[in-house]
Amino acid sequence: MSTLQQNFIQFCIDSKVLRFGEFKTKAGRLSPYFFNAGLFNTGSMLHTLSDFYAKTLIAAIDTGRVKCDMVFGPAYKGIPLGCAVAIRMAELGRDLPFAFNRKEAKDHGEGGSIVGAPLQGNVVIIDDVISAGTSVRESVDLIRANGAVPSGVLIALDRMECAGNADTVKKKSAVQEVEERYGIPVCSIASLKDLMSYLKNSEATEIKQYEKAIEAYRKAYGA
Repeated sequence: MSTLQQNFIQFCIDSKVLRFGEFKTKAGRLSPYFFNAGLFNTGSMLHTLSDFYAKTLIAAIDTGRVKCDMVFGPAYKGIPLGCAVAIRMAELGRDLPFAFNRKEAKDHGEGGSIVGAPLQGNVVIIDDVISAGTSVRESVDLIRANGAVPSGVLIALDRMECAGNADTVKKKSAVQEVEERYGIPVCSIASLKDLMSYLKNSEATEIKQYEKAIEAYRKAYGA
């Protein structure tokens, strides 16, 4: 686990975006942790979050993992994320165009469903997490329909969790399915593996007590 990943997990805990306890997921599973990026809800938090995203994206570009000519934020959660990442990338000396989509196409004015720069070149999709992969699928279709290339997805946390529900566990995670289906890499600021490493090295008893529960959860549902 890198310093960036460690600092990101600490930031999520301090912001109460990452919580521990017992939470029922959409899939009906009882999870010992819960990540809700919607709770990054102040300007200061969003600015800090964008720094983690931007530095992760820069590392992915510099190592050749992704090609990036612009960023795209899918409605709705991806819109502020994409805008914030574009701003932070510019502050770090990498000014990129950005765009996002409307859920419903506009039938007046300039019309269409895309707001911002025209979709062109290699486009990296910015989102919070990948659950069912619906947002990614819609984004990929939209990017390709406009003649551009979806070149990667950047998310905050890879839960490394197999698709399915409480009773059915598929062989692959939503992230793995996206990578296989579209042939594009999914990069994350941090992953469940990083979280487990963080807990292992933590001296904070209030969160360390969940280490075994998370290990058991990953054993049951982890990809």
